[in-house]
Amino acid sequence: MEMHVAVVGAGSWGTTVAHLSAHNVATTLYSRREDAAGAINARHENPRYLPGYQLHASLRASSDLAAVVSAADVLVMGVPSAGFRDTLKQLRPSLRPWVPVVSLAKGLELSTRQRMTQVAEDELPGHPVGVLTGPNLAKEILAGDAAAAVIAFDDETIAQRLQDVFSTDLFRVYTNTDVLGCEIGGALKNVIALAAGMADGLGTGDNTRAAVITRGLAELTRLGVAMGGKPATFAGLAGMGDLLATCMSSQSRNRHVGEQLGRGRTLDEISAEMDQVAEGVKSAKVVLELAAEYDVYMPISQEVHSCIEGLQSADDAYRGLIAREITRE
Repeated sequence: MEMHVAVVGAGSWGTTVAHLSAHNVATTLYSRREDAAGAINARHENPRYLPGYQLHASLRASSDLAAVVSAADVLVMGVPSAGFRDTLKQLRPSLRPWVPVVSLAKGLELSTRQRMTQVAEDELPGHPVGVLTGPNLAKEILAGDAAAAVIAFDDETIAQRLQDVFSTDLFRVYTNTDVLGCEIGGALKNVIALAAGMADGLGTGDNTRAAVITRGLAELTRLGVAMGGKPATFAGLAGMGDLLATCMSSQSRNRHVGEQLGRGRTLDEISAEMDQVAEGVKSAKVVLELAAEYDVYMPISQEVHSCIEGLQSADDAYRGLIAREITRE
């Protein structure tokens, strides 16, 4: 395939997606850290985020953003939501017209409540914009475990073309045209994963975890459909699949934060120990604002947000959920 993919953002997931695409096309990963780029080129390893995991031998890395982006036929944005817009502004002069943009970020912009594809459309008008999402834990994929994802674009032809770019023998990529639904599922599941982590931190059992995940799926589906997403999307990889992986895995940053909150630690203490972003912490406030705008009932998200803001403990949150009025499912 005569194509060059540029992946901007050398965190664990950006690196993994670059590793996947390198199986099929020429791929360059942008890292702000020159030493990280050097390690990827020399040892095929990202020692900061993925120590001990071998990356595809043909993957190249660079700390020169303009050089990486100017060669791109496809631009993949592996940048957290907080820095997404600023990074697009930096790379915009180097990006050729009409190059498709794929977002990996599972968050919402705080100031505008926009999804990342909307931010990209603002900053890169004229470029097709989509999302790659699903139940994808970086270390499991690099270890060779089978996984699946969804590539969503409004234009199915573009989605089908890019499907081949990221698919490998063990990484199956499905197409979808419901970009909004796929993004909302990815952003909201992080908030529910905080709740699931709190349950684990409090020492509750599998019954509680199952209830949180199931009712959390109902919440994110209600909001996603109200915003214009398709119900089937939330029952698929971008909804239920991603929710299950994020709520259950010990590798999930959002679940980890929730678990530590459940054990009585403060958000500042937890954040000080982490070198990657737990998107749900920032997204919770925006989710509630969207819920109010679309008049959607989201009790789990409300309790999680109160914990993040320090207004109550995780134990108080669960007592609050149990005390709510009994209703029909």
